[in-house]
Amino acid sequence: MKLEVVEKYDSIIQQSDLVSRDLSWLKFNERVLDQSKKMHRSVFEKLKFLAITASNLDEFFMIRVGSLYNYLDYEKERVDYSGLREEPFKTKLMNESHTFHTDQHEHFSEVIMSELQEQGVILCNLSKLTEKEQEKVHEYFVKAIYPMLTPMVYDGYRTFPILMNKLLVFGVVTTSPGDRQDMRKMSFVQIPANIPRFFEIEREDSLLLVPIEEVIRENIVSLFRNVEIEGISLFRITRNGDFTLEESEDMDANFLEEVKRKLMERKSGRVVRIEIEEGYSKWMMNSLLERWNLKMDSVFLIKRTSMIDFTGLWQIVGNKKFRERLPQIPAPVKPLSYQDEGVADIFDVLKEKDILLHHPYNNIDSILDLIEKASEDPDVMAIKMTIYRLAKESRITKALLKAAENGKHVSVLFEVKARFDEENNIREAKKLQKAGCFVIYGISHLKTHTKLLLIVKRDGGEITRFVHLGSGNYNEDTARLYTDIGLMTTNEVLANDVSEFFNVITGHSMPSQYQNLITAPRDMRNQLIEYIEKEAENARNGLPSGVFIKVNSLEDSEMIYALYRASQSGVTIKLIVRGICCIRPGRVGLSENIEVLSIVGDFLEHSRIYYFHNNGDTKTYAGSADMMVRSFDKRLEALFKVESTLLEKQLMNILAYNLKDNVNSYVMQEDGTYLAKHPIGGEPEFNVHREFFKLDVESVMQVRLVD
Repeated sequence: MKLEVVEKYDSIIQQSDLVSRDLSWLKFNERVLDQSKKMHRSVFEKLKFLAITASNLDEFFMIRVGSLYNYLDYEKERVDYSGLREEPFKTKLMNESHTFHTDQHEHFSEVIMSELQEQGVILCNLSKLTEKEQEKVHEYFVKAIYPMLTPMVYDGYRTFPILMNKLLVFGVVTTSPGDRQDMRKMSFVQIPANIPRFFEIEREDSLLLVPIEEVIRENIVSLFRNVEIEGISLFRITRNGDFTLEESEDMDANFLEEVKRKLMERKSGRVVRIEIEEGYSKWMMNSLLERWNLKMDSVFLIKRTSMIDFTGLWQIVGNKKFRERLPQIPAPVKPLSYQDEGVADIFDVLKEKDILLHHPYNNIDSILDLIEKASEDPDVMAIKMTIYRLAKESRITKALLKAAENGKHVSVLFEVKARFDEENNIREAKKLQKAGCFVIYGISHLKTHTKLLLIVKRDGGEITRFVHLGSGNYNEDTARLYTDIGLMTTNEVLANDVSEFFNVITGHSMPSQYQNLITAPRDMRNQLIEYIEKEAENARNGLPSGVFIKVNSLEDSEMIYALYRASQSGVTIKLIVRGICCIRPGRVGLSENIEVLSIVGDFLEHSRIYYFHNNGDTKTYAGSADMMVRSFDKRLEALFKVESTLLEKQLMNILAYNLKDNVNSYVMQEDGTYLAKHPIGGEPEFNVHREFFKLDVESVMQVRLVD
């Protein structure tokens, strides 16, 4: 891109009061990549974060760039928060993506490769192997790989094959002996996803990893006999994976079939990115660009010293030989409000007090035990829950199946629009349906993102409702890696609210109001803005005020402008936003009183907490909702109010600890960039992902957010 064009676009972007969602997303991935550059991390940790950036970038192109192409291809107008229209924004976005791509690959080639070698792990091609090792590789190719490869030729007699999303593909240009040059043919050989990415060869003092593409490249001539190979190009495509089920007019006719059809469309969606090795066939590339209606800015070149698709690095990270070289996560500690975890009967405890869980510092087993115990308890009459994502071998599904077998009423809403988990959710939901559970496959025009559990139990002559509300999924795998909040309670006010909300989800009900829940799509945006405006009013009247919020993403413009108005009224606003953040902090006359931090480290920050000082009569909520248009308008979401003093102090302490962190924190600047936060003037390191394992009640009860 020409310098004057870059400067023009950057000038427009900086004039906007809002930061582009997509450009902000790329800044988030830069922070993840920065974790791979941290000197204190082992090379295996660095590989993990590099692999995460690759997975993130795949999803970014599938969803965000895919969405942009939906506008471009159908000539729909769109003005980004940056102020740029479709084509200029695409130019800017691709330019930023190329910069990030270059940074990724230079880090891998110049840092990761040498550090791996120091650890005795060597990535190499076949020329580095002994003759005996080469024979072993050749035998592996003949027996395990060759039968799985299918060359697909494209010429005047055969249609262009459907190349699969995110698979490595060899494009082979061939001619028959004696043919003219214009008789060239293209063939494609896809590398199946179920072949390990590296062939491993153990030596006495090292582990050699031969990329599978090098094994195939060495032997690809066996697939093209008696023809001349003019060129071999290794590439990978990314397809548009963005579809909006809510926009389908005939959704109610057969919702499940619509989801399945859309999943199939992902496999043949328009191509939005080509990653290709240097030295590729220009004739083939021109053909691909013309067929897929792409420009060269969608082509990402990879040097032979690097590799295509860093997600393959998970094979190294997950190798049992290196398990001890990854940092060991401390064992979970008992919740401050449930010190007798594992000893006392959880039903009895919840009748006496509420329990706040903070994962992964507290174990998810308390929730799983509650559901499993309920499935067996003869006094439990009903179990209702919403499910967004589950573990592959889910204890939740097994417990619900057991409950159904034991004659309990089980109602489950499975959100089959949970992106990339649709097929797993459909499969698990059908298991429950066959067992006699009442299963709802989502709500056609909304995505159910709220996390709710309701257990109804006979208790002598009375009925007790046990409730769990959370910010995270009922997924025991991700609960070890994601920071999340969960509240378990028998509080009658919350139980009534949750019961009413389930009636909305499963039936046709519109409650007039909830007492301790804020729900979307109806009330959440307006209620949160009302709380922000109350803080602004208090500040104007000289009263103490403060807004402290922790979310994954902040994108909703109405919320952003409410925060701007509060800042201009003198309200202290501190935001902890892990990923996308479209607000501009610290802009003179607009947002001087707004600070934004992002925490990126060993755990994925996933909890959402909203704190409003309210002149000392604090309002503290947690739940599943980010501050995004989709959360407020297109999802069923819930935030729950925490009233117990200890539990509210715990949520406040989470905010305070996040603000104090100087190991995993990045401070957002007014221009949308981020600076890593470091200990200043000899102050000790404060790593939020370690400090939560050390909490005690006394220190938590002393926390204050507003002086």
